[in-house]
Amino acid sequence: MKPLAQCRLYTFVDTAYLHGRDPAEIARQLCRGGSDLIQLRAKNSAPAEIRRLAEAIVPVLREAGVGLVLNDHYDIAREFGADLCHLGQEDFFDAGYTQVADLAAEPSAPGIGLSTHGPEQAMRAVAAGPSYIAIGPVYATGTKPGAKPVTLDYVLWAARHITIPWFAIGGINQGNLDQVMAAGANRICAVAAILNAPDIAEACREFKRRLPG
Repeated sequence: MKPLAQCRLYTFVDTAYLHGRDPAEIARQLCRGGSDLIQLRAKNSAPAEIRRLAEAIVPVLREAGVGLVLNDHYDIAREFGADLCHLGQEDFFDAGYTQVADLAAEPSAPGIGLSTHGPEQAMRAVAAGPSYIAIGPVYATGTKPGAKPVTLDYVLWAARHITIPWFAIGGINQGNLDQVMAAGANRICAVAAILNAPDIAEACREFKRRLPG
């Protein structure tokens, strides 16, 4: 995969949005559209199902040279040689970890991305030594209906204070992308705006055209 500092568009194979579609084909379209990172997210799936999904999409991503992020399951991320594993606050700090090195000690281990929902969480997350952090949800999102939007104020704060790679996430679409970028984001995660589009590859291309090179 390309260095995180060069990644701009972070997309998802999310089981909540597959609607019976082939995950490998969705991954293929995401790659064709120019995704820099693709996360496999299967929130309500058993480990066996997540492994089946990973087996389907890993060859697609490897052939395209696109980074694989596995959500939540660090053991499966290691098993499949994922580039990164994304963890929420509860999966990392509430599980007793304070430093990424405590979880991913060996050189070949997946890097860690951490969700953050405000400046205090961001500073604590950065101090833990992750590869990147996520800033959000910027807007209300069906992906996490119970999460209160952090608004563009948090994006503005992150642009001023966070020096490691960070991605704005949550309800970002073609209609509000300019506002998010104006607040200082140059890396974004897009889920529904891409997976619900009639042409997934073209939706990715449109985001990539508008994001900074």
